[in-house]
Amino acid sequence: MDRTVSGPQRISLALQGGGAHGAFTWGVLDRLLQDDGPEIVALSGTSAGALNAAALKAGMVTGGRAAARRSLDRLWADVARLGDFRANSWMTALFPFAADWAELWQQAVPVSARGIAEQFATPYAFGPLWQNPLARVVARLDFSKVCADPGPLIHISATNVRTGKIRVFSGTEVSADVLLASACLPSVFKAVELTDPSTGVRDAYWDGGYSGNPALFPLYRRELPDDIVIVSINPLRREAVPHTPIEIQNRIDEISFNASLLGELRAVNFVKRLIAESRIERGAMKDVLVHLISDDVLMNELSGSTKLTPLPGLLARLKAAGQAAADTFLANHRADLGQRSSVDLNGLFG
Repeated sequence: MDRTVSGPQRISLALQGGGAHGAFTWGVLDRLLQDDGPEIVALSGTSAGALNAAALKAGMVTGGRAAARRSLDRLWADVARLGDFRANSWMTALFPFAADWAELWQQAVPVSARGIAEQFATPYAFGPLWQNPLARVVARLDFSKVCADPGPLIHISATNVRTGKIRVFSGTEVSADVLLASACLPSVFKAVELTDPSTGVRDAYWDGGYSGNPALFPLYRRELPDDIVIVSINPLRREAVPHTPIEIQNRIDEISFNASLLGELRAVNFVKRLIAESRIERGAMKDVLVHLISDDVLMNELSGSTKLTPLPGLLARLKAAGQAAADTFLANHRADLGQRSSVDLNGLFG
């Protein structure tokens, strides 16, 4: 069914998490911001997607699309300086080549050093010496702009450690600690404690990817665009069956972090079928138009360890891939925006 479109194309963005691989989303956003077409109305982000969303929003409020691109550039320049998400600043100073040695070790020895280490040590083992390396990156964002009323609506997801439920922080609820909670991989970072202002209850949070990667439901509000563009980092499909401990753990992580997204897409497909079959009145539920920007070929070439090592060469490669993927999407599906889904949901679940 063709839909009447008036004014500029409007889209919501759902940004998946994936550590350093979030630089792919940086490239996608950079290309979309260069384009004079789709207007970004709302953002839902998790983990690296949350950082990308916050940087885009802060820049957009400051000075429009050009400032948003500069804000994203600065974010990822700051991330590149970290070298390894597992290393505190004092560790990086003492062991500047640790990330390179870890990568060489994984290539040479078919044993998951990360998996072994996680059985014996946690971030809590360092006591007061532990620091969250992302804290200084997040602190550079201007949260008066991130939480401002103008610009795209922003939604950030985290997972409540005690209940396992998703918690979506929106608008003025978004803070530096909320971003750190959304990106809190529990084997790497200490849980982030946040206080619910309405109840005064303080709770611990982990990475939002466990419960919503990214959460789509905040984008179903009636006043938001029908079009939701998902920027996917974790490949939905891998042809090769994993054999080594490292490969097995990586694929388990990918499946886990895609589970919530697939669940939401299955629900979207169910509602669309009900609407198409006139089993519910049109307009009673939002008829979402789903689009996807991804590069599963590249992501199949990368490993789980590269998600934790944001080295400059890797980030540049991912950004370029994101720009190319966005170019391809705009060339092939710009006319679909406002009209139809460009993702075959029936085929996805068939």
